[in-house]
Amino acid sequence: MQREEMADLTAFLVVAEERSFTRAAAKLGMTQSALSQLMRRLEKRLGLRLLTRTTRSVAPTDAGERLLQTLAPALANLDASLAALSELRDKPAGTIRITSVEHAAKTIIWPALKKLLPDYPDINVEISLDYGLVDIVAERYDAGVRLGEQVAQDMIAVRIAPDVPMAVVGAPAYLGKNPAPAVPQDLMQHRCINLRVPTSGGLTTWGFEKDGRKLNVRTDGQLIFNTLDLILEAAIEGFGLAYLPMDLVQMRLSSRQLVHVLSDWHTELSGYHLYYPSRRQPTSAFALLVKALQYRA
Repeated sequence: MQREEMADLTAFLVVAEERSFTRAAAKLGMTQSALSQLMRRLEKRLGLRLLTRTTRSVAPTDAGERLLQTLAPALANLDASLAALSELRDKPAGTIRITSVEHAAKTIIWPALKKLLPDYPDINVEISLDYGLVDIVAERYDAGVRLGEQVAQDMIAVRIAPDVPMAVVGAPAYLGKNPAPAVPQDLMQHRCINLRVPTSGGLTTWGFEKDGRKLNVRTDGQLIFNTLDLILEAAIEGFGLAYLPMDLVQMRLSSRQLVHVLSDWHTELSGYHLYYPSRRQPTSAFALLVKALQYRA
């Protein structure tokens, strides 16, 4: 493959992933007109239309989607092979891209990175926050962090945290006007603040267990967010009940900004796992990160 062809394919991958010539051009460090010229050249060479362009967006055609599905893993493997060359250096080096949910990034990944990175200045880490289930191969991430049951079976998964205790909480002002729920089913009569999961487009269910009995409750309310920070803030302001990790609300419970309800029901999610493709060739930098994150009971 000629250098020109490789450049065109790389540019196509960025355009297809970004769904925008403007964002893709900025990412590639070139003008939009130059990028458009590269795409026309690639389409002419292949004799196929790869992109559908409108005034507002860009999307792959069927042919473009097939090329994207082939190209993304191939370039990801190439990136991994090039990164593995850092093994020949005196110190671990390279960039590690991780997709993670916000809670895990704050409570697990960042505390580990604060200890690790000062000793390894040649390791760069990019963390992208997303509650959706991301295709880490297609999106060219080195690894993802999600709850255990969300990890695909064909991935290598490393537990990085214990199970996550959850709590249903509300502000005293809200509970002063609305009787506290006695059983999980009572939540259907309350205003609840929900988390949207982008991949499915649905809201997270609230899970409970007591005396061997398990319940999943779908709640409703005035507010839906895709970030826990805003759910916590809305709960403190009295907009309804929230289902949040216990470590996130513990301080608010101690200060009596929030009240724990349904505390006699067990609420827990499976622990977070770091996962990555089985065919991935771990670099020394990635191995260091895995070791730093690995959960030890």
